[in-house]
Amino acid sequence: MLAQDAFRLDGKFAVVTGAAQGIGRAIAIAFAEYGADLAICDRKVEGMEETAAAVRATGRSCSTRELDVRSIEGVNEWIGEMGRIDVLVNNAGGGFHAHFDTVSDKGQKALIDENFTSVTSCVRAALPHFTEGGSIINVTTVEAFRAAPGFGIYGAMKAGVEHLSRTLALELSPRGIRVNTIAPDAIDTEGESGLMAQAGASEQYRQQLALGAGTIAEATGPAVFLASSASKFLTGTTLHVDGGSNAARGWRKLPDGTWFP
Repeated sequence: MLAQDAFRLDGKFAVVTGAAQGIGRAIAIAFAEYGADLAICDRKVEGMEETAAAVRATGRSCSTRELDVRSIEGVNEWIGEMGRIDVLVNNAGGGFHAHFDTVSDKGQKALIDENFTSVTSCVRAALPHFTEGGSIINVTTVEAFRAAPGFGIYGAMKAGVEHLSRTLALELSPRGIRVNTIAPDAIDTEGESGLMAQAGASEQYRQQLALGAGTIAEATGPAVFLASSASKFLTGTTLHVDGGSNAARGWRKLPDGTWFP
């Protein structure tokens, strides 16, 4: 029988990257509301401190670090200062709209470092601090599972994170460390809105989803679940928090509610 407090995170210490806004901020605050203490990082200091204040308002502790997760040295220094880690959320990432043949070498390196290397760096630095039964949650995207015209390298890196997560789920299982991913789409965040605007996407896309657009708050439940003991037999899998876009795989909802391929 599932214990009533199985979703609680009391006594756990969680690390969340990219917590100044959007899903990262919401996850950090939700973890605190469920009882966890936190360490968060971001390049955007003001937003990060606002997140920390919201965490502390719940009665939980929250340390902050101004950090560009593309810096391996910075990541190693930050995480190396920590004690026990129970949960790691690799949320930091980002991209820009550009066709593959227009992306410069510098732009490609930035996309790789921000969306893939940052994950490997954070996981590698955190592993010595992880407890038995810990949880690693990597935030990817629906683009990890389908073509991504205009976001080719970004999508490829997110797909790489998804594949790596499945491998790590097996390699780290002897230590009882679970590794899963969350793949959002159509969540109303600053980053999502910006990318859709760059790509010339319209509100019509979200209206075509089975459940329509999602809220930031709706993206936090899966993270709390994966961080908690309620998901202790779940590893190497992806939770699609996307209103049904991955399930549709090309099908579109018409105004009358019917579906057309």
